[in-house]
Amino acid sequence: MSETATTYAAREHARAQEGSVVETQPTVPSTSIGDPPAGVEARDVLWEETLGAGGYAARTLPVGSRLRLVDLEGDTCVALVLHRADRPIERLCLPDTVKLQWQAYPGPGYLLLSDMGRVLASLLEDTAGRHDTFCGTSLPAEIESRHGSDAHGGALRSGRERLLLALAKHGLAERDLPTAINLFKGVRIEADGAITFLPDSSRPGAHVLLRAEQDVLVSVAVVPHRLDPRPTYRAGKVRLTAWRGRPTADDDPLRNATPEARRAFENTAEELALGLRAGGAR
Repeated sequence: MSETATTYAAREHARAQEGSVVETQPTVPSTSIGDPPAGVEARDVLWEETLGAGGYAARTLPVGSRLRLVDLEGDTCVALVLHRADRPIERLCLPDTVKLQWQAYPGPGYLLLSDMGRVLASLLEDTAGRHDTFCGTSLPAEIESRHGSDAHGGALRSGRERLLLALAKHGLAERDLPTAINLFKGVRIEADGAITFLPDSSRPGAHVLLRAEQDVLVSVAVVPHRLDPRPTYRAGKVRLTAWRGRPTADDDPLRNATPEARRAFENTAEELALGLRAGGAR
């Protein structure tokens, strides 16, 4: 008889796992992190978690906080979406993000904008160098056609399914899901409009560092890029670490880098000020 064949046996088996540590799990409490980022006190860490292929998560981060995502194996793909925490109808809008910055290829200084012209997060550091603002995340039919049916609850899920699960934990649904940006996997738009997948976009230890420009809900799914031609369901482990930080100052270089950035930050500041005058959360 299996050691989990009865309810009591299953309970004992489950309780025996207390204290076990595996590679892909959150650190709880986050302040018990053993190796916080350089210059960061463990007490300031808000979120520490490693996700593997098929993993997903969603966390609310306060304005000014930093979120570092590390590609541990050099072969991951992280679908990321953002929502304004206190008013999630406002969310990441990649068409506006690309259009208003005259740039489709993210790098340090890049802003992730909402559909209302405000800044949700800014990209402070990027050692990967290639990310994708064009393709969005994978769909269930794409995963099934490439990797087979996984209808019984296994790990081979699409990015869309994983992000919807993440959003559901915060009361959001399909209508709230915007197009995701794919981190650590890039594409190139050719002169004729064709999209070329760039498989070697990252390397082990590459990271991106985001700064929340208002209170945001961050949702991520670690899934293969939808143009990745490999037959295996491949998305390497990614480590996420978030910690408290100072909000962007008025003289921050990113804030004044371009007229478009200045206007987006002005829109954001105006909205935050309205919230304060109305007795908002901050």
